Amino acid sequence: MSKLSLFLLLRFCFLFTISSSSTNIPLGSTLHASYRNQSWSSPNFTFSLSFIPVTPFSFVAAITYSVGNVTVWSAGDGTGAVVDSGGTLDLLPTGALRLTNGSGTIVWDSTTANRGVSHASLDDLGNFQLLNNDGFPIWSSFENPTDTVIPSQNFTVGKILRSGSYSLSLHGSGNLTLNWNNSVEYWSLGFNSSINRNLTAPRFRLQSNGILVALDPSFPSGMFMAYSTDYGEGNDVFRFLRINSDGNLRIYSVTRENGNITPTWVAVTDQCQVFGYCGNMGICSYKDVNPICGCPSQNFELIDVNDSRKGCKRKVEIGDCPRNATMLELGHTKFLTYPPEVSSQTFTVGITACRMNCLVSSSCSASTLVADGSGFCYMKTPNFVSGYQSAVLPSTSFVKVCGQTVPNPSPYQETSGNDNNSRLHALVVVVVILATLLVLVVLMIGFWCCFYGNSDKFGHMSAQYALVDYASGAPMKFSYKELQQSTKGFSERLGGGGFGAVYRGTLANRMVVAVKQLEGIEQGEKQFRMEVATISSTHHLNLVRLVGFCSDGRHRLLVYEFLKNGSLDNFLFMSNNESEKSLNWQNRFNIAVGTARGITYLHEECRDCIIHCDIKPENILLDEIYTAKVSDFGLAKLMNAKDQRYLSLASIRGTRGYLAPEWLANLPITSKCDVYSYGMVLLEIVSGKRNFEVSAETEGKKFSVWAYQEFEKGNFEGIVDKRLEEADTKQVVRAILVSFWCIQEQPSQRPMMGKVVQMLEGVIDIERPPAPKVVAEGSTSGTSITQNSNVSVLSTYAASTAAPSSSSSSSSFLTIGVLPPTSESDMGRESSSLLGLEKTHTDPYS
Repeated sequence: MSKLSLFLLLRFCFLFTISSSSTNIPLGSTLHASYRNQSWSSPNFTFSLSFIPVTPFSFVAAITYSVGNVTVWSAGDGTGAVVDSGGTLDLLPTGALRLTNGSGTIVWDSTTANRGVSHASLDDLGNFQLLNNDGFPIWSSFENPTDTVIPSQNFTVGKILRSGSYSLSLHGSGNLTLNWNNSVEYWSLGFNSSINRNLTAPRFRLQSNGILVALDPSFPSGMFMAYSTDYGEGNDVFRFLRINSDGNLRIYSVTRENGNITPTWVAVTDQCQVFGYCGNMGICSYKDVNPICGCPSQNFELIDVNDSRKGCKRKVEIGDCPRNATMLELGHTKFLTYPPEVSSQTFTVGITACRMNCLVSSSCSASTLVADGSGFCYMKTPNFVSGYQSAVLPSTSFVKVCGQTVPNPSPYQETSGNDNNSRLHALVVVVVILATLLVLVVLMIGFWCCFYGNSDKFGHMSAQYALVDYASGAPMKFSYKELQQSTKGFSERLGGGGFGAVYRGTLANRMVVAVKQLEGIEQGEKQFRMEVATISSTHHLNLVRLVGFCSDGRHRLLVYEFLKNGSLDNFLFMSNNESEKSLNWQNRFNIAVGTARGITYLHEECRDCIIHCDIKPENILLDEIYTAKVSDFGLAKLMNAKDQRYLSLASIRGTRGYLAPEWLANLPITSKCDVYSYGMVLLEIVSGKRNFEVSAETEGKKFSVWAYQEFEKGNFEGIVDKRLEEADTKQVVRAILVSFWCIQEQPSQRPMMGKVVQMLEGVIDIERPPAPKVVAEGSTSGTSITQNSNVSVLSTYAASTAAPSSSSSSSSFLTIGVLPPTSESDMGRESSSLLGLEKTHTDPYS
């Protein structure tokens, strides 16, 4: 054998070794779908490019992470290009990477032919690259992602993750958005306003520790935007960000030890809020905790009975009955409306007009009236309509159908069909026996509760057994004796309020907690546990975490995480000799944004919408790094024992200075009440003064009124707390403008909390707000009277106009008398969410 032949043979063997196992892959290399063990791997074999079977006879070419076989990239631009067993992935001599079917059909191509590609490589970070002779990448998988982003991979403007009709993209403004069908934007995550808004090259990156970070050359240190639940934990975890076929964006963690894949963060916490999840005319709802899809009524049928997510269609199209169309009413239902639909299809009308306007419009297929105080009616003119139904949704929707409406049958309706007589008789006998046994059991339980249920000896036993069905997924349950021991007999009091006293405690695992003894709870055992389950299901960085509860006999207690720095009022309203406790501006602004995010979650993002009804500095707690956490959310609902169709306002009490005008005007209490209260708090964060302060500095006027007058003069510096040594002028101006928008008298003029966050962060521009009107809460003389059609309001205060001290045990309450409604139209303004509150400002957990 000649030396030349030997050299060529050795070179061939070397190239074969490289092509099958090393980083560098030469031109002319090929992967075959039929060769199950063939792959191109990274040097440490962490990542490999190979064919993955989808079905026994179809395959995709994909890069996978070795532990758990996690697919991080696939050939086909995210379209899921599939080939048969004869398919190949070829690195052609021209430099193109090409996916070909067994028939020779080109399925996908990198379009890099004749661009100087000399070889390919797959590195230990998971990046597959086509390189030239100088090692410069001509094409890479990191720059052409499919549906997944991994650590060290930048997600920049122009890149898109796709999964079916859904996509994730980054705008030049710095907003990361989820979109349906490249048209409807149903979720966004933006840069914090502390960054210079003149962004040059915004990008996102998932760090290996599980934190999603926003970056830009103007802010190179980055801004943390989202955290996985296990962020910073363990060095043996691989994390990745993926858009799924359900339209949601999630962070997943893979444990290298066992390969378990766990979702640790989700963008849209309420899956039914994902546009198009149930297809056109589909209605999303929940069965237990799982989203399910169905049709609006029996006037519709599933497009595919085997896949309810493909949506529904009318059994008779509207065009087939031009003069016989009617509107089907759907209670507690809304049709999702996101930009750009909102701007052109929103009207302020009543429920009848919302229904009739759609009925007479040839372009309208459905409409939704949202009962949030705005009076907005959304007309759905596009061909695609996505619905959401839940008992907690304060909205009514209408769908245009042909002929008579046929509601869906009750899920409890008998559908057994024509059974034979023998089976029917047997069933009747069994039912009678079971019913008899059930009645006997109920009578025995009732007898036991009547004679022993209220005794100390047996009270804890009944609670113990009653709570068994909540053992899975519920917060920790404690006995009254356990909490007595952990609080040393309730000896270290942290504060007290209308909901009860709060005590410091230490659990058996040495966790420090705040234990609240609830007073005035009238709910039965089951209702109390259901309400606690609702509160505990909320999880957000800016909400105080509920650790557990006690429902022992007649005792009702809630156990919260303990926050070292207490409540915000301790830092805003202090004497001169306490000035060292004052917060700097950046801390204050972060607290304002964090509080807004927490309230936004309660209003718009969690499954069960919660109206707080008592937003104030005393209910904003701070952890050791001054992260704002809203407390006492859901307690207003917990205290409202009965579902009253109309609640007399004679019993309503609220904290002075933070009550929205709706409380005084016999109007429904909606989430816009929280927006008003937040606006007052935001003004206090900027100024360091109580919003109802009257002093020589404010020329004897209520501070919020005086502040707007100073704003009109352009005197922003006069509004800002004098104790602040320096502050970001743009942030200060934004905060002041947002506060004036939030405290508008008309609820419809106030923004939703999600928009408040965007305005604070500078994502959207803020228009000049009109002058807010003064709410007649009282006067220095102690009495004021307001007349409003069928409302007579008498406001009295039990204390003077001096700002309440955080160490005091009393509060100034507002007592309101209301005449009953005089007509059916007045009764139409009722709201079951109208809540009676009896609260003081002294309890940092109340």
